Amino acid sequence: MSDTKHLEDLVIQVRRDILRMVHKVNSGHPGGSLGCTEFFVALYNKIMDRKDSFEMDGIGEDIFFLSNGHISPVFYSVLARAGYFPVEELSTFRLIDSRLQGHPTTHEGLPGVRVASGSLGQGMSVALGAALAKKLNNDNHLVYSLHGDGELQEGQNWEAIMYAAGNNVDNIIATIDLNGQQIDGPTDVVLPMGNLKEKFEAFGWDVVEINQGNNLEEIIKGMAVAKNKTGKGKPVCVMLKTVMGNGVDFMMHTHAWHGKAPNDEQLEKGLAQNAETLGDY
Repeated sequence: MSDTKHLEDLVIQVRRDILRMVHKVNSGHPGGSLGCTEFFVALYNKIMDRKDSFEMDGIGEDIFFLSNGHISPVFYSVLARAGYFPVEELSTFRLIDSRLQGHPTTHEGLPGVRVASGSLGQGMSVALGAALAKKLNNDNHLVYSLHGDGELQEGQNWEAIMYAAGNNVDNIIATIDLNGQQIDGPTDVVLPMGNLKEKFEAFGWDVVEINQGNNLEEIIKGMAVAKNKTGKGKPVCVMLKTVMGNGVDFMMHTHAWHGKAPNDEQLEKGLAQNAETLGDY
């Protein structure tokens, strides 16, 4: 199987995982998870220089922090299918005593997860701390992070963004999921943030735009450009334009599926659009 075909099949299988996980417990966030599926698949299978085994300190490898932790279904699915923990464990999503809670946490020692997240606005600060630690350790690997566009309405982000440029933290690539939706509606309706690219540039960051954020090849190409900009004195931001609910037609282009699980009929419809490729858990 070609590498591209495997990645495409993995994207479809991860979508199935997301739908089945949130349906089983009638709880979770499918919209943003589906919108970022291609990004996660590319990140963990093509972009990051990571070890197969998990070590919390992450020395000698690229590491990732999920700031918008509510999209945990896609994170868990990709981690499991990358070999961090058994794929069968996805069936325990959000159950009592499960390691796979609604927001990722380190409390139960879940491989692949280095920080509890979900309290929006904090991930940028955490990622910067890790990036600075890598510099102190003379570790030339990178720190990647993902943030929601609505999440940038939180002020702590902008303190961290200002700090990163002011201190030449140039070993970080922070990706913004630009789907234009948040739980209460379109971001431009809830609280318009203007031109985010210009804002990051004004704060002293290099910015890369990926206008087809649900296209694997475009993601891989754009992230390579971002990686080439690291180590040059500026932090790097990627503007990833995605479609919320991508791959399931009735979930796309709307905030309605930000935090709502499909019913039985909707699950079957969504799964029919994403035929099993690599095996359900």
